[in-house]
Amino acid sequence: VVYVFTDCVFFFLPGLGFCYSIINGPTNATVLAGSEARFNCTVSVGWVILIWLSNGNPVLTVINSQGAVETSDRFTSQNYTSSNGFTSELIIQNTQLSDSGKIECSIQQLSESSFAFLSVQVNGSLFIKNSTLAVKENSTVEIVCEALGWAPAPDIAWMTNDSFIDKSKYVTQQSQGSNDLHNALSILTLTPTDTEVLTCLADIEALPNPQNATVTVIFVNSTI
Repeated sequence: VVYVFTDCVFFFLPGLGFCYSIINGPTNATVLAGSEARFNCTVSVGWVILIWLSNGNPVLTVINSQGAVETSDRFTSQNYTSSNGFTSELIIQNTQLSDSGKIECSIQQLSESSFAFLSVQVNGSLFIKNSTLAVKENSTVEIVCEALGWAPAPDIAWMTNDSFIDKSKYVTQQSQGSNDLHNALSILTLTPTDTEVLTCLADIEALPNPQNATVTVIFVNSTI
């Protein structure tokens, strides 16, 4: 016999009665493609089955009496048991752009589930065509920085001698690339008065530090 109450399901079997629910569900994660993504789901004592879904597709099942049932090398798990409940940690290996989306923990009771979102990002390439550039006095020069194959399109910023350059000095355009990747082209316009090192910075949330490319602008005095 099964009696259903607000947040739990009570099973009354000969000599047995229990209620279980999700205590803590997974939290959002942002990772770089190729790295691991981890999600935790904690259920109360008495749980029977826990199913992990990625974008609505079951990827791993944990059965109390049996353990984890893994159907893919990329989706594995670690389990932790305490006096308060059971925690399943879903580990997604070698994350791909297509893994982005909804990660759901379900206990298959009263349609109870908890979900989070995974954002897989791609760190593309970044370059300035010239590593050094000579500029004469009173001359204006355009420095082009190009970011290729990113997801999402990166935020671009410029620095000179460790100080950020005002955004009014450069223009950045974004474009759609192939395979759901994005490109960005940033053009910095300046009139140098001295030799300086310019740095183009590209940043996305998953990067611990922005990727950078540099160019040395050599100021040539016309009187020399």
